[in-house]
Amino acid sequence: MRTKEEGEKGEDRVVETDVPARLDRVPWSRWHARIIAALGTSWLLDGLEVTLVGSLSGVLQSGDGLHLTDQQVSGAATTYLAGAVLGAILFGYLTDRLGRRKLFLVTLATYSLATAASAFSWNLWSFAVCRFFTGVGIGGEYAAINSAVDELIPGKVRGTVDLVVNGTFWVGASIGAVAALFLLGGHGIPQNIGWRYAFGIGGALGIAVLVMRLYVPESPRWLMLRGREKEADKIVGEIERQASRGRPESLPAPEGEKLKIAVRDHTPWREIFKSMWGENRSRSILGLVLMAAQSFFFNAVFFTYGLVVKKFFHVTDKEIPLHLLPFAVGSFFGPMILGPLFDKIGRKPMITATYGISGLLLAGTLLPFVHGTIGAKGMGICFTAIFFVASAAASAAYLTVSEIFPLEIRAFAIAMFYAIGTLIGGVGAPLLFGALIATGSKGDVAIGYGIGAALMIGGAVCEKLIGVEAAGKSLESISKPLQSRQG
Repeated sequence: MRTKEEGEKGEDRVVETDVPARLDRVPWSRWHARIIAALGTSWLLDGLEVTLVGSLSGVLQSGDGLHLTDQQVSGAATTYLAGAVLGAILFGYLTDRLGRRKLFLVTLATYSLATAASAFSWNLWSFAVCRFFTGVGIGGEYAAINSAVDELIPGKVRGTVDLVVNGTFWVGASIGAVAALFLLGGHGIPQNIGWRYAFGIGGALGIAVLVMRLYVPESPRWLMLRGREKEADKIVGEIERQASRGRPESLPAPEGEKLKIAVRDHTPWREIFKSMWGENRSRSILGLVLMAAQSFFFNAVFFTYGLVVKKFFHVTDKEIPLHLLPFAVGSFFGPMILGPLFDKIGRKPMITATYGISGLLLAGTLLPFVHGTIGAKGMGICFTAIFFVASAAASAAYLTVSEIFPLEIRAFAIAMFYAIGTLIGGVGAPLLFGALIATGSKGDVAIGYGIGAALMIGGAVCEKLIGVEAAGKSLESISKPLQSRQG
């Protein structure tokens, strides 16, 4: 037996378990790869959504689209982000209370239906409503997925896996750019319906992934909190069997002492905020700074880059996807190549470096852009290099907030910092840049880029001062569960 119960039913019952240690001792296996394939697609779908709207911005403004203005295209992006904020908070709380599995099925279904409905929009308001609920689903995905992934992946490769999973955002971005290029390129599909097919792709992918997720188990760590230790033990046993190819006795012994967890059905709100803004205040500040900086950086640049190259470099609507595609490719390879260093070198030095380098590189493009010494291709090359580093930094922000808070409030913490960061950097950034681009002044747009650069450099300083080194450590050693009992 691997579990021990003490006391009676209810909150007096205590479960003694080695579930976390057993999960951390297993080697990376095909089982983990299958789980990541099913869960990590949430980022792919978000990348698809962001790129579709960016790539389709021109046609959405035309007579073949919805006759939107620059500000309305940016406003639609803001509506999507506002929905993501609401979805993150709502589903983040429910994920901690009801379980990871239930919620990552609900959030994906919400996304799939809403993005498919976007294809049938007939005016600004119908489009905005569909984008809002698409954002609700994606926002919920962030909390449910990141908590589930971290709780199922061995600690020694958690950083690498998280960055690669988050980096799949750019696989979706590439799919979105290629799909938009094909559908708007006159390949037998009129532009007035081609953009609608583009949104249909997202809905179809969502349904396909939903089927894959039906085979993903509940997080054993969450099950142990609720006193469902037999279910947790069964799931971990199956993971051990598959990871060891039927020889679980060959695995190393679990390290450390067993955890004693007091069973209860939820964590009170007062305890949640006491943990986040009391004993973990510096960690909360760190999460807020990192999330806000990367959110402004990406949402300001990526949501509006299509408008920038169209306005200042006279790129046609059909060519816009070609200018977004290099961003996506560079941003995917950034986390793929740099990800292992977050486990080998450590979280603090790598997060500090990626945030700082991203900000400095963006600042270095400002004068060439303002003075016209760089063209559309040159801007694309510069921004591809910047995003190569910045995408690893952004992924590390999500890794940080999913590691440094207790198990009971992990999904809600991810949701809160994603929501606050998005409100500060995401919702405001597209609106700000929409207004700056509308002035027709490169200098005004450069001011916006300068703000993004300063925020990333500020994130680097914050990580250097109060960052938490979590490389190779178990989640429970980084932050002890609120329900843990000593002795």
